[in-house]
Amino acid sequence: MGIVIGIDVGISTTKIVGIKNGKVSAPISITAADPITSLFGAFGKYLHDNDINLQDVDQVMLTGVGAAYIDQPIYGLPTAKSQEFVADGLGARFESKLDHTIVVSMGTGTSFVRCDGNDMRHIGGIGVGGGTLAGLARIMLNTSDIKQVATMAKHGNIRNIDLTIGDISAIPVPGLTMDTTASNFANAQSDASKEDIAAGLIHMVLQSIGSAAWLASIGSDIRDFVLIGNLSLLPQCKEVFPALETLYNIRFHIPKYSQYCTAIGAALDYTANHK
Repeated sequence: MGIVIGIDVGISTTKIVGIKNGKVSAPISITAADPITSLFGAFGKYLHDNDINLQDVDQVMLTGVGAAYIDQPIYGLPTAKSQEFVADGLGARFESKLDHTIVVSMGTGTSFVRCDGNDMRHIGGIGVGGGTLAGLARIMLNTSDIKQVATMAKHGNIRNIDLTIGDISAIPVPGLTMDTTASNFANAQSDASKEDIAAGLIHMVLQSIGSAAWLASIGSDIRDFVLIGNLSLLPQCKEVFPALETLYNIRFHIPKYSQYCTAIGAALDYTANHK
């Protein structure tokens, strides 16, 4: 079998990977003004950078919201579409090696996909995600560049923004540590620094996602969660999610290619049915 190309087409960003003989090959991401430009730019760059000829490609698999804009074969190659939630589950399972988990896809908003072996079901989501962070940062920090916000947040002090259990109680509350967040932004003052605000925004978004994921697992025996999407690359994930693990007695996993899991899953959707 030749290479299978998986492409996660966003509105402005396209992620592309190749899978051959069960191995992921050199994923890349391209940002452009629209999904069509982004898709063809990513595809051309991927073939060029990896010295791949069109005849080496067995199949192209598209997924993501931008895939709806594509209704023709890519460069004349066999082209099909994978349901995004199926792609989320397949990619996260492949990368994490977990088959009993909830996949937390942190995109513009956040979706939850429950995986039980080959049974993958979208169980809901919340409207908090990268779009929330970018929008609030645009209003409060005059930038929507999430990398810039993350850099600013490294120099911020979250204690100047969030109210903790220790701030409102002289003794520990059962099941909660003294540094557990009681209320996001409740401690913020009108003269808060941009660095503190950036830290508060990122913590609020990540904490909301992590807590919602745990709530989505209630009624099941799932204790493992796989984080995928661009937000999983934020350095603050290493602070926020371990604290939530302790709070809820659960485990969060960020696989190697976490931002590319949906594209990986799209390719796997084909290979799983054409062995």
